[in-house]
Amino acid sequence: MSIDLSQFFEVFFEESFEGLDAMESELLNLTPGEADSETLNTIFRAAHSIKGGSGTFGFTSVSDFTHVLETLLDQIRQGQRQLEAQHVNLLLRSVDCLREMLQALQSEQEPELDTAKELQQQFEEILGLSEGEVAANENEASVSPSQQAETNTYQILFKPHHHLFKTGNEPLFMLSDLGDLGSIEVEADLSVIPEIQNLQGDECFMSWKVFLQTEATQEQIKEVFEWVEDDADIDISLCGGLFSEQESSAPTEPLEHDDAAQQSSENEPVAQATQAPASKGKANKAKSNESTSIRVGIDKIDSLINMVGELVITQSMLSQLGEQEVTENTLAALQEGLAQLAHNTRDLQENVMRIRMLPISFVFSRFPRLVRDISQKLGKQVELKILGEGTELDKTVMEKISDPMVHLVRNSLGHGLETPEQRKQSGKPEIGTVTLNAFHQGGNIVIEIMDDGRGLNTEKIREKAIANGLIDGNEELSDDDINELIFEPGFSTADEVSDISGRGVGMDVVRQNISSLSGSIEVVSTPGTGSTFTIRLPLTLAILDGQLVRIAEHTYIVPLITIVESLQIDTNKVSRVGKSLEVLRLRDEYIPILRLYQLFNHHDAITELDKALLVVVECDNQKVGLLVDDLLAQQQVVIKSLEANYQKVDGVSGATILGDGRVSLIVDIAGLTKMAGLKKPGAQEALIDAAALHEEQV
Repeated sequence: MSIDLSQFFEVFFEESFEGLDAMESELLNLTPGEADSETLNTIFRAAHSIKGGSGTFGFTSVSDFTHVLETLLDQIRQGQRQLEAQHVNLLLRSVDCLREMLQALQSEQEPELDTAKELQQQFEEILGLSEGEVAANENEASVSPSQQAETNTYQILFKPHHHLFKTGNEPLFMLSDLGDLGSIEVEADLSVIPEIQNLQGDECFMSWKVFLQTEATQEQIKEVFEWVEDDADIDISLCGGLFSEQESSAPTEPLEHDDAAQQSSENEPVAQATQAPASKGKANKAKSNESTSIRVGIDKIDSLINMVGELVITQSMLSQLGEQEVTENTLAALQEGLAQLAHNTRDLQENVMRIRMLPISFVFSRFPRLVRDISQKLGKQVELKILGEGTELDKTVMEKISDPMVHLVRNSLGHGLETPEQRKQSGKPEIGTVTLNAFHQGGNIVIEIMDDGRGLNTEKIREKAIANGLIDGNEELSDDDINELIFEPGFSTADEVSDISGRGVGMDVVRQNISSLSGSIEVVSTPGTGSTFTIRLPLTLAILDGQLVRIAEHTYIVPLITIVESLQIDTNKVSRVGKSLEVLRLRDEYIPILRLYQLFNHHDAITELDKALLVVVECDNQKVGLLVDDLLAQQQVVIKSLEANYQKVDGVSGATILGDGRVSLIVDIAGLTKMAGLKKPGAQEALIDAAALHEEQV
């Protein structure tokens, strides 16, 4: 029977990337000269699984490279070699190389092998230092030097116990490892597989008979089953009667099975391991059918099932009421049933959204390595503190926030933190601190990136802004407004360009990416003390709490999170700036007024300020007032993207379908302020000055 491996490709890549993440995390926990055996075993098991899986699917470049990496790890964990800092650095670079190779293979491309060859050469140089010792150990383990070079044929009976999958091991990987030792022929015993209704997905029912022609010794064959020797019956015997030695108490006869499950015995040959590279076409097929996956805790699934059960009960109750004669009692019961239906639907919605929620530790886990590498490169000593790693947010938000956070952390390391000598001169500890913190606040998640470095140099930022023409030299700006200039495109205060920072790209992209998630970012900095970047994001991008507003006969939705207040306009406090822009003095602030009917080209809307309403919103620390005809209801809406079928529309972030079937557009506050020209540096201050001057003249 030929095994179609295409269904396993997605699982292989997912588990391989998880294994690489585990390897990286554990490698960062290693201390040269003080290697922890459990940590090393965890790293070795992850590498071994990747090697076995890649060999199974014919990815020989990955399996060969991992084999060399695995050899060094094995020597260290066996105590044959002392762990050194260069070993950790080399292994970390190898993890990066493997990740790039697997990403290329996942994209159905040939991996770039130059880096792998360079690293493999370094491994071989290290391993060559004790080549004689390794050779001596191999000779000692072998039966005899002449036998070691002799090609023999072994019969291997491999019967995993039912619980093998629960140990995290995969039998196919071991068959692949045997294929690495020589030419094999595999027969699968399918006779004990129960009927489909009795199958258990987490139990192993198959067993295999393998004929292996190899120059390897019996000890080397035993190493393939090192991790499952207590979870399987294994018999290794040399064909031809030269010798026969059992690995365990399993009989040399064909493997026996439980009578209850035994059917007519039928051994079917499996595709030989040497044919694995021919599965490239299957990889393409698997890739085309690939879908984004997410792992969900069983408690969330159980809660969802309970909610569906409640809905079924409510539906049954309403169906019975529909069959009864209409009376006051049935109407009251119907109202109660509808209220219960609304309650159950809301609970179901919350539970469905919880399924998409993942702890932010998935993002935070990449930063220990990043901080370690960059701090070493810059000659800085840095301690990374992580708080709130259990805070959950939507998977889509998490995927899109990762890159902006990398930019911010790199800037903290490159610009914010001083060298140990500079910190010592300033009376600070030589070790700088970068802190990542996440917590929920209302319906948002707040992420803070803090450092105890030198802080932002407002004077230098101002000089650069004037030199770049971003602001006028006579313009007076507060420190907070000056700090906001770092988010302008192309802005950088770095004296030298490096691969860490200084190219003038990044911070503006950070703000754009965060704004695209309906979020905001602000910076607070104290010279000599440090800086804090605060990101605020919605927990999910699928559902939005919105305020429905009417403009003419059209309904728009304003994100509730952006609304500060709504009010009727006192025309005596309105000033006109320039030809068309109006500004409302509200307490001690000046609020620009945006007439939405003009921006969206609605001619039959209310145009008189004293007859309309003003919705004051805030985005990126900037307040504006949206002129609308009326306020309608507040409700949760499901966000539908427009960009799949239409080009990007300024001032609109998406759409939704209302309860009556009408389509309503969702307002993008950041886009509106940009359309009105209020996003330019110093625009807000110019408005305030002009409005104040207008009031004095009046």
